[in-house]
Amino acid sequence: MGQGPSGGLNRQGDRKPDGGDKKEKKFEPAAPPARVGRKQRKQKGPEAAARLPTVTPSTKCKLRLLKLERIKDYLLMEEEFVANQERLKPQEEKAEEDRSKVDDLRGTPMSVGNLEELIDENHAIVSSSVGPEYYVGILSFVDKDQLEPGCSILMHNKVLSVVGILQDEVDPMVSVMKVEKAPLESYADIGGLEAQIQEIKEAVELPLTHPELYEDIGIKPPKGVILYGEPGTGKTLLAKAVANSTSATFLRVVGSELIQKYLGDGPKLVRELFRVADDLSPSIVFIDEIDAVGTKRYDANSGGEREIQRTMLELLNQLDGFDSRGDVKVILATNRIESLDPALLRPGRIDRKIEFPLPDIKTRRRIFQIHTSKMTLAEDVNLEEFVMTKDEFSGADIKAICTEAGLLALRERRMKVTHVDFKKAKEKVMFKKKEGVPEGLYM
Repeated sequence: MGQGPSGGLNRQGDRKPDGGDKKEKKFEPAAPPARVGRKQRKQKGPEAAARLPTVTPSTKCKLRLLKLERIKDYLLMEEEFVANQERLKPQEEKAEEDRSKVDDLRGTPMSVGNLEELIDENHAIVSSSVGPEYYVGILSFVDKDQLEPGCSILMHNKVLSVVGILQDEVDPMVSVMKVEKAPLESYADIGGLEAQIQEIKEAVELPLTHPELYEDIGIKPPKGVILYGEPGTGKTLLAKAVANSTSATFLRVVGSELIQKYLGDGPKLVRELFRVADDLSPSIVFIDEIDAVGTKRYDANSGGEREIQRTMLELLNQLDGFDSRGDVKVILATNRIESLDPALLRPGRIDRKIEFPLPDIKTRRRIFQIHTSKMTLAEDVNLEEFVMTKDEFSGADIKAICTEAGLLALRERRMKVTHVDFKKAKEKVMFKKKEGVPEGLYM
């Protein structure tokens, strides 16, 4: 009984005085939200682009008027833009539709042909290299002022109507024949051949640079020259030197390029070649390996041989035909002059025949000096031994001997070429020249 109150006192005694108690936290409700409703997302797309810009400040009446005027300007610009779009769109669609109609009329791909004859405003006779002539129509959008017989045209691939004109009439094969960059070889790089150089200067260069000299003496300058001789004697090298020294247009052709697949293409290419040379005159036409097209005429059995003969006949006509050649000089080169047609070599077409013989002792010495001038030679090298040899060397053989001697020295990692290298090189070159096989090649 006596413990009861004391127990109660004890519980009260457990509490600390009020001054030492920390104030108990009262319940505080959460702060109200800053805004009501769902959070608005940033507008994107056309709506955001069309939204009017904010104009601030907007409190005063004057500023409000300025804001409304600015908005009115934006609206006027938008209205003008929409009107322009509505006005231009039908025109673009119509132009696109017209272009597609023209393309459908022209057809793809288009074939290339020649205009033979104009019949009237809307009809013509055309031909292509692979077929006969056709009587066709000319479409209305073709510029008829530029149409003339012989011009290159574009034809529909099915009905062969004239659908366009090729402005560039120069054959692509002729355009690549023009020498744009002059060769590096000059007359100083030619050993000997003083007489040949003198003749080609008189026949080719002098008539182009000083035509008045021929007029004063009362003769016509030569039309062309032919260079003939054994292979490797410097015919093409001399032509390169002419191209290097002259300022005239230089067109170089290989005889095999004049042989074409389709009937009539070879003569057409020859005509085009001389027409371009005449347009670019003064000019020089160099035809190498002329024996590819200029062989003697005989009864041909195949169409290919007859086509080659037709190409040669066109070449004869261009060299000395009804039309004057003017300031166009021709240089031909071959190593088989005995196989050429006599009509090609007669005076009036080819006025000068320049022979290139095998080099003599003086010329050999000069060629060896030219090819060894940049080589590092040992002291024991005696070039006179090779100059005085009885073997028949051409200029190309001498160049091959010098190159081979340098390669032999390079193989042994030597910086100087010795006399032994030249001897080995000479034996190797002469052995190969006689169509032999070097000893030990297939061991």
